[in-house]
Amino acid sequence: MTPEESAFYAEQVTLNSLVQNLLYASGTVGAILVVVGLLLIDAGTARRRNLFNSTIEKTLGFFLGFATYYVIGFGLWAAQYYIMVDATMMDSIKDWWIGGAMTNSLAQHVDPAIFPGLNTFQIFVFFLAVFAGIVNILLHFAVSERMTASAFYITCVVAAVASSLLSWATWGSVGPLTNAGFHDFFGVGFVYLFPTGMALVFNLRLGARPGMMEPHPRVSAYLAPSIGLAAPGLLLIFAGLPMVILSCLFFFDPEALAVSVTMADTSVGVAINNYALVWAGGAITGLLLAYKSGNYAYALLGPLGGYVAGASGFDVYLPWQAFIVGLAAPLAAYAVYEFTLKRGIDEHKLFPLFLGSGIFGLLVLGIFKAGTPRGGYLGIEEGAYAFQHGEISLVMQLAGIATCVGAGVVTAIILSAILENTIGMRVSEDDQIDGLDPKIWGLEPDVLTHADSAPRS
Repeated sequence: MTPEESAFYAEQVTLNSLVQNLLYASGTVGAILVVVGLLLIDAGTARRRNLFNSTIEKTLGFFLGFATYYVIGFGLWAAQYYIMVDATMMDSIKDWWIGGAMTNSLAQHVDPAIFPGLNTFQIFVFFLAVFAGIVNILLHFAVSERMTASAFYITCVVAAVASSLLSWATWGSVGPLTNAGFHDFFGVGFVYLFPTGMALVFNLRLGARPGMMEPHPRVSAYLAPSIGLAAPGLLLIFAGLPMVILSCLFFFDPEALAVSVTMADTSVGVAINNYALVWAGGAITGLLLAYKSGNYAYALLGPLGGYVAGASGFDVYLPWQAFIVGLAAPLAAYAVYEFTLKRGIDEHKLFPLFLGSGIFGLLVLGIFKAGTPRGGYLGIEEGAYAFQHGEISLVMQLAGIATCVGAGVVTAIILSAILENTIGMRVSEDDQIDGLDPKIWGLEPDVLTHADSAPRS
């Protein structure tokens, strides 16, 4: 597509379009608050001798994914809408790579017949680029302190491309799986299940950290510096995500008609209240599990588990249904958490939340909301992309889960084979014990715990 730079199209820059631009821009702010919340959780739970290194690797990994998305990622996701109108994925990439015509055009100079609402789509690049970065932050939780920085950064670039391609298939309304009936309002599949699939492989290849699952001659216990920091991190995530929900809605005439990104019938108020209630339900069950077991982890996993389980269906649940999903979800996280503990698996964030609550939520959605119309695109009345021609089904939910986790597993298997036979992937046990802050950055913690100061064997 080639815009006419000399022309002026006032309908691209109306007050109504500005309101939508501001709404989608607020979603980027909410997504960045999620990033800050995740970094706070990490700051409270990473070992003191690795604290700066863990934080800076997450931050730089975020921006590597973010930049990669600008280079090519959005062109991959947007291809579903190009294919819908008989164009190709390559056409989309040509328009939306970092040097593409649509990425670099001023909206008022682009004929709406060529691309309506260009400002909104341009802002959406920023919005989704943040989530490409969040994928890398989540993955780092699973490999922190064990994977070398060089291997992680290479992984970040590959993961951004792979998750973008996965989003084309599984998130939107006319991608191959979503159009066929896979329903995922909030991107649970490509944002949460995909890095978890990668973590399944990397965790096996990297092994457990010294002192994490059992006492070590030089690390008597794995001690976090300030678990209390995780609670403010949790609340920052809670505060940021409502704005993200607004950015997962499409708005059509009449001006405030909200349709979910999946083209399901919804409304702003119901979607926001569904979000609130899955957190509340998860927090209640997490509270009960935490006090019953004496394990603080469930106080944090509870509200997050409720959110992750409900996220795929914020657009189609009724508030009372969302609350029930939130109440039940931490039990799935609990089951996975206990399973990993008993088997000495050193991954206590992604596996319980996403393999537990995330998959639970997608399956519950497929069972109790089966038959809900969605898919296609508003205004198309017949054919493969007719508005709401598709229905939620359990079979398609299973297909989507398998695709998202499987994509992560395959990506990590290929990467592991390459990295292990070239630059290496695993931080040595001695460096894990001594800490990466002093080794790489010359930083020493202000307080040495008994576990930190244990003598060499």
